Amino acid sequence: MNKGEIVLETRNLSMHFGGVRAVDSVNFTIWENELRCLIGPNGAGKSTFFKCLTGQIRPTSGDIVIRNLQVAGHQSHEISSLGVGIKTQVPNVFDGLSTEENIWLSARRWHNTAHANRLTTQTLDRLDLGGIREKTVGRLAHGERQWVELGMVVVTEPWLVLLDEPTAGMTYEETLRTADLIKTMNETATLIVVEHDMQFIRMISKTVTLFHEGKILMEDTLENISSNPVAREIYLGQRSNKLEQ
Repeated sequence: MNKGEIVLETRNLSMHFGGVRAVDSVNFTIWENELRCLIGPNGAGKSTFFKCLTGQIRPTSGDIVIRNLQVAGHQSHEISSLGVGIKTQVPNVFDGLSTEENIWLSARRWHNTAHANRLTTQTLDRLDLGGIREKTVGRLAHGERQWVELGMVVVTEPWLVLLDEPTAGMTYEETLRTADLIKTMNETATLIVVEHDMQFIRMISKTVTLFHEGKILMEDTLENISSNPVAREIYLGQRSNKLEQ
């Protein structure tokens, strides 16, 4: 099967904090228009790995290659300038500005004023944010703030999207909407999603990468990982049944 172009890969990527190997020589590959979920227990290394990909931290060693460009150690704004949309775990928004202003500023960063205006209107409509269009973001509920930041990603028209726990703090209805949005985005973009919510992962995932002790333990469908006794024990422990929920 021809998977197409490799758009992002890591080669022996490592991140050490003193004697702790949070990411340990990870080789990871994702192809064009894939949607990959990263999972693992707390401390498995997935979040540190994500922060290396997005320029939040500089890896100790190894390579990160985005479309043949070495970006290990580059800052987040440099990676974003390649057409990469990034949503971090904590909403990165301007609390004193409105929803519309936040999304417009994100669009204006990469486009001229007229095009930014059009994209902002389209994004507000697409994400059904008209009801909070003029509301100050600092006064929004957490789930709404998450959606504003998703809008700030969508409006830049990225070809590669990196999302860290996009449904944290959302209601079930908001989570369903987010799943639909991510699947729509995947029609034109490659996505990597770090997430703990197994129900949400089941909604969107095709291939899942399971981290354990800083390494990739398995890459498979969630169904196959769920039925693997080694993965269940490592991810969940003997008495947990989260993967089946």
